[in-house]
Amino acid sequence: MMTSLENLIPAQSQYKLPPLILHPFADANGPGKLMESSRASLMLQGLLPNGDRNQRDLDKALLDGRFQEIRMLFYVGRDLVRWIEQCMEFVTRHPDLQSCGIKEQSFAAHLIQQPPPEVEAKLRKWGVVDYRSIFGRALGLNAIFADIPEREQLSDDFVRNYYRFADQMFLCKQTAVTFTEIKDCGFEYEIYASGEYSRMLEREWA
Repeated sequence: MMTSLENLIPAQSQYKLPPLILHPFADANGPGKLMESSRASLMLQGLLPNGDRNQRDLDKALLDGRFQEIRMLFYVGRDLVRWIEQCMEFVTRHPDLQSCGIKEQSFAAHLIQQPPPEVEAKLRKWGVVDYRSIFGRALGLNAIFADIPEREQLSDDFVRNYYRFADQMFLCKQTAVTFTEIKDCGFEYEIYASGEYSRMLEREWA
């Protein structure tokens, strides 16, 4: 459940949140598995000819790719969780915000539902169009996994439909408590790829 902060903070207030820094996820086999998974999905749906590949082989390729997606989203979620924790530390340093009901869910909603225009523009420049689904699922997976589980620990059904489970995990996390909505309340932040942020710091130090 959300409440509004709009009437508690003067319209002219501005709060500069810590930057959101996203680290690349490196896996040499990742792109190949994702491509093969997409092809297998189309073959299973009858949208591409399957040649001499049987359904078992196609299903394995699909599941391998889906598990790769889970790994990638989990690590994105780690960066998001770290940023949300930093934002909560920011709140503790501002007495005017401490009694406003701002919680982790406030920043998750702000990130996904109404990021600053500059952040949204940068994500689209990177080719991340459906960032709402990506970030929501990344946070959903981090809500239940402390670390990436081994493939054998996850059922085929979960891996095949992980995105449905992740959507519900995120929704469950967001509705677990009453929190204050902070959109249109002067909270601003920037987003960087980790390499980009490091280069910016190097220029400042120079």
